[in-house]
Amino acid sequence: MNAYVFPGQGAQFVGMGKELYEQSPMARELFEKANEILGFRITDLMFEGTDEDLKQTKVTQPAIFLHSVILAKTLGEDFKPDMVAGHSLGEFSALVASGALSFEDGLVLVSKRAMAMQKACELEASTMAAILGMEDEVVEKVCHEIDEVVVPANYNTVGQIVISGSEKGIDAAIEKLSALGARRALKLPVGGAFHSPLMEPARVELEKAIDEAVVNAPVCPVYQNVPATAVTDPAEIKENLKKQLTAPVKWTQTVKNMLADGAVSFTEVGPGTVLQGLIKKVDRQVATKSA
Repeated sequence: MNAYVFPGQGAQFVGMGKELYEQSPMARELFEKANEILGFRITDLMFEGTDEDLKQTKVTQPAIFLHSVILAKTLGEDFKPDMVAGHSLGEFSALVASGALSFEDGLVLVSKRAMAMQKACELEASTMAAILGMEDEVVEKVCHEIDEVVVPANYNTVGQIVISGSEKGIDAAIEKLSALGARRALKLPVGGAFHSPLMEPARVELEKAIDEAVVNAPVCPVYQNVPATAVTDPAEIKENLKKQLTAPVKWTQTVKNMLADGAVSFTEVGPGTVLQGLIKKVDRQVATKSA
């Protein structure tokens, strides 16, 4: 079975999508439609902007979404997924590519999500940290013992977990986990505590937009971040999307479940190759490639 996976925030690079725009009339039309929907020329920032331009949350998330979704659409008959999944933001790309969301609704939701997350980040000093070489259970236990907001946020792959929380909580967790033998425990250059309770204001703001969006049954199962299992029911898809901002991204569990359900190849659709690397650490034998 062929699995298609879609990357999240952090995969952006200057020039992303430019080749698609120049070579495919369909891609050009969709990029221009996106400029209209967003109210600014995101294509100028994607193709000719600076790294700083692309780091703005209101730009980063729609840019990665557009690159992924438009690339999937240009694959035409070659895009034949038996299952799809996306990492965090990438879940929206996966839902559009699998027909659960329209291009327009997906882009509007991603844009609103980015703005809501940015606002939530400004309410309290918060951050994230990558923990390498430590059992998930140990990281979970340490987070639970700290008297601050600090939680597992991204189960990225075997031996790699990202934690999220207040500045004080993250500092305390890094100190404890380093003392316990973590191979690395370092803060990430992010604007806030994504996938933690500190994103609750963003979740509340996005909930109404998700309720108003039309969600259809996808053409294949979507392995969503919250349950890490196959979902096809539109109502369930919506509920999981609402929870996603404050819940952890269970990527390791997702990949394991896709493999258990018959995935033999993974195609990464969008900028970069990060997900292929994470998948290979779960199963070195599985075939991975870029779209």
